[in-house]
Amino acid sequence: MIAKVYPSILKGEILSPRSKSSMQRACAAALLHQGITRIIHPGKSNDDLAARDVITRLGAQITASADGLIIESHGVHPRSPQVHCGESGLGIRMFTPIAALSDQPIEVTGSGSLVTRPMDFFDEIFPQLGIRIESNQGRLPLRILGPLRPADITVDGSLSSQFLTGLLMAFSAAGAADVTIRVRGLKSRPYIDLTLAVMRSFGMNVPTMTPDDAFIFEKFSTPPAGPVTYDRAVLDALTSAGGQFAFVNDVLEVRKSDRHAFEFDATECPDLFPPLTALAALAKGVSVIRGVSRLAHKESDRGVTLQEEFGRLGVTIRLDGDLMHIEGGGPLAGAPVHSRHDHRIAMALAVAGLRADAGITEIADAEAIRKSYPDFFDDIRALGARVDILP
Repeated sequence: MIAKVYPSILKGEILSPRSKSSMQRACAAALLHQGITRIIHPGKSNDDLAARDVITRLGAQITASADGLIIESHGVHPRSPQVHCGESGLGIRMFTPIAALSDQPIEVTGSGSLVTRPMDFFDEIFPQLGIRIESNQGRLPLRILGPLRPADITVDGSLSSQFLTGLLMAFSAAGAADVTIRVRGLKSRPYIDLTLAVMRSFGMNVPTMTPDDAFIFEKFSTPPAGPVTYDRAVLDALTSAGGQFAFVNDVLEVRKSDRHAFEFDATECPDLFPPLTALAALAKGVSVIRGVSRLAHKESDRGVTLQEEFGRLGVTIRLDGDLMHIEGGGPLAGAPVHSRHDHRIAMALAVAGLRADAGITEIADAEAIRKSYPDFFDDIRALGARVDILP
């Protein structure tokens, strides 16, 4: 699919897309919950649909309601010897420890870039938890045989926090008490905060987190349920660039403003790099974003991909160790670009293309947006964008 994005001015109101990070965690918690869960206005991205398929195969029953989904579960009781996580990095890392709660053999698979991503942390940690595992030299597919038995372990959190999310949920569901998960080099802390918030909202046993990144499971006592919180780091970046916005009656109003160069540390939230690059390209001056080292094992090598694809639009990006320097404020010219099969790259290029001074931005493999935001092009059209979709 090719998306042809024309320079456009956006104005109007839309319903914000559902967070796939929250939706997938809610699916996992609903599987582990003993009873019925109602998810209102669920996400429908490819990753969300994959999560729904996984929990169905692991024992949950899902039915549609007028405003969402009803999920009935009695814990992990696999109906299938195989689960497929699609192209979701969170899905493969989170659901594999959860699937290991079962005493049945299960094969965990994925597709796309997942088949090339390193998964050797499973080989290292699972035997310490009583789980037999076979992998393809540290890559998919994974063949596991549980059940998981909580124990004191130390995990490497420098590559991703997603495996930790799965361990936290699985330990809680397994009745962990007086055990500790210690984490070296914890990254993406906001996503762990989200995980703990989801666990708390489902009444799960939530570990105590210490200042040195240890998660201590104590004897379970049911905590009060509360609302799920969300990562607002992107609003911090928008503020740094001079953006103007306000919350009015639970509606986020974003206003046109003059943007200037900014500095932002995205080490803990590397998924913000693509939209931040689009923001920096449209801001006057040289913006600096820290955290490039976190980008190598995403759907693409996002640092290099952003440099090359935004370069086709006339944006100069320099990579200097862990820093990305973006020269913004110059003229943008529409040009043929490629998503590199990366949903966030596709959307970031589209945003930049809307503000091009001339020309049409043609995004190849634009269907990558289906991974997280399948309605993206429809939504920006509703705001006034001119977008042509070609097969």
